[in-house]
Amino acid sequence: MSDADAACYIAKESGRNKIHIYKQGDEDIATRHGEMTWVNRIQYALNNDRFVLMTQSIASARDIENGPMHFEILIRMLDDDDNMISPGQFLPAAERYNLSPEIDRWVVTNTFKWLSENKGQLQALDLCSINLSGNTLSDDGFSDFLLQQFVSYRIPSEKICFEITETSAISNIDIAQRFIHSFSNELRCKFSLDDFGTGLSSFAYLKSMPVDFIKIDGQFVRDITSDPIDMAMVRSINEIGQIMGKKTIAEFVENEKILNQLKLIGIDYVQGYHISRPRPLSQLGKKDIRDFEKAK
Repeated sequence: MSDADAACYIAKESGRNKIHIYKQGDEDIATRHGEMTWVNRIQYALNNDRFVLMTQSIASARDIENGPMHFEILIRMLDDDDNMISPGQFLPAAERYNLSPEIDRWVVTNTFKWLSENKGQLQALDLCSINLSGNTLSDDGFSDFLLQQFVSYRIPSEKICFEITETSAISNIDIAQRFIHSFSNELRCKFSLDDFGTGLSSFAYLKSMPVDFIKIDGQFVRDITSDPIDMAMVRSINEIGQIMGKKTIAEFVENEKILNQLKLIGIDYVQGYHISRPRPLSQLGKKDIRDFEKAK
């Protein structure tokens, strides 16, 4: 019966009046079964708090050690042996089966809860970035939910930045614009356009997106020291961003050579393993507060 269900889903996604005939060894059916397994695991993780919040620093390119305290919230799932599962394994299924809004709600609630319980870190914090999926932007109840979370946990809204991928923003452009306008104007939240540069019309859409940060897609950054096309792409994005009054963030900064090249270009912020590796939010401790307070 599960094979028949999977075939029905595939036919539905192929368009109207389509059929999908199951055959032994059908790769599409096998893929669908794999995704359904992830759906069950995601639902279990949501119901039993089997997710872990991680952080990764977003540092000032001009002063890596002493810049403002800015980090991105990342998520990992725990397996039965408490090993961490990367989001690349479960988020595609979450997006396909519309579970990403539930995951985003979990992330917002648990991030706000942790910040409210750790006043020193909250006070030292300059900006905390939280990712939102395209499905979440289209969720009718999410805005009200988010407002309630700010009130319940008393989080200063100007300390929160929401990251939306370029693809999600373009696919839901009217909804994305309304969401950004609402939370930036009324609550002074910040917004970052993630994975920028992947679309053919990136610069055209950028003019209509009232975001504060442009996060340049890592595929252009990682080979910047050896690929002149990537170099030109990153330089162009940075120049356009500066003209439009938006700060630029380069991700996938994996070594000193890349960092130095980004500094020469004039990138504002950097993120990647050379800057800091992801670590549990719970490990953001007193040492971090002292370090960032010295920098202020």
